[in-house]
Amino acid sequence: HLARVEGIALFMQPVQDFTVEDRVSRTQYQYTLEDADSEELNRWVPKLVEALQALPELRDVSSDQQDRGMASMLVIDRNTASRMGITPQVIVDTLYDSFGQRQVSTMFTQLNQYRVVLEVMPEFQQGPQSLQFLDVRSLSGGQVPLSVFTQVTETNAPLLVSRQGQFPAVTLSFNLAPGGSLGDAVTAIERATREIDLPPSIRGSFQGTAQAFQTSLANEPWLILAALVTVYIVLGILYESYIHPLTILSTLPSAGVGALLALMLFRTEFSVIALIGIILLIGIVKKNAIMMIDFALEAERKEGKRPEQAIYEACLLRFRPIMMTTMAALLGALPLALSTGVGSELRRPLGIAIVGGLIVSQILTLYTTPVVYLAFDRLARRIGEPRSSTTSRESIDTSSA
Repeated sequence: HLARVEGIALFMQPVQDFTVEDRVSRTQYQYTLEDADSEELNRWVPKLVEALQALPELRDVSSDQQDRGMASMLVIDRNTASRMGITPQVIVDTLYDSFGQRQVSTMFTQLNQYRVVLEVMPEFQQGPQSLQFLDVRSLSGGQVPLSVFTQVTETNAPLLVSRQGQFPAVTLSFNLAPGGSLGDAVTAIERATREIDLPPSIRGSFQGTAQAFQTSLANEPWLILAALVTVYIVLGILYESYIHPLTILSTLPSAGVGALLALMLFRTEFSVIALIGIILLIGIVKKNAIMMIDFALEAERKEGKRPEQAIYEACLLRFRPIMMTTMAALLGALPLALSTGVGSELRRPLGIAIVGGLIVSQILTLYTTPVVYLAFDRLARRIGEPRSSTTSRESIDTSSA
């Protein structure tokens, strides 16, 4: 019912046991603007909020800027005050004596001590109208009413001034549109800041989950590349081949494609948790390919079978272990993908990515792995890749006989 009340913007967000955000926000993602000039920052924040609200990738765009407070500003007529022998410092001291709770003395007793604070009577502290009763001492010693050379004006002032890195900052909050991804939202926000020609003095940065997503995207390609290179080197040493490790690594793209298709089908964003699921898929799918290729190479090298016959027997004999490994991982991830309890929205992308990747990779790799194996085997023979020591000894014994 609150959403139907005019003037109320209702935002609802589940409470998580584990969160990446470092500040309280109305929505799931944050984008912070900071500037040394608070007035410039306050002028540009509404413009950026309006631009972000027009983006189809975002929903519930808002800011923590609260600029509807009222403040009284004391404007000094410096020329008049100077003619009367009153300096700005005298005015500041008078106002501080009246409202600043200046400690002027300390009273000591046998049991305690008491600070003496100078201020005006409480009835003269209720509003700006009390300033008209103040007098300021001039250099000549006379008392001059404050209202003679000052004027009180009311203006808007922020109710809250947030700071980040010692600079005034405003945080913009947003949610993703249904079916949208965080990567598309980040790109759209960066494009909007360029289109409105945001001044270079205003610095924008993502916070919380969006910041973690950007950081992970910046480092993840290098980590995945390092993992693939390490796996290739280990498999190359294990199988004494430069070619067949590529046969095993050729099964990985199908897992990534399956995970992305599953996320798109269930309209789930590609988050850091989903990326972790894809990394898990690399190990599971690679293990299935190793079981098949390892058996085929052993049959080809030790038993002297032709590549077609070796990979055919590997598919038949390793089908059950491969299915057992895949089903164990798939059934383990299925509760994550189907859960609806508290905090399930944090773990659901992980389960969907694993289930989708395993299903697609299992369907494709059972048919594509033998084809890739035979193609790379012919390529290895064509470029003259040296065979294993076992195969070499068998060929020598055959020729001698």
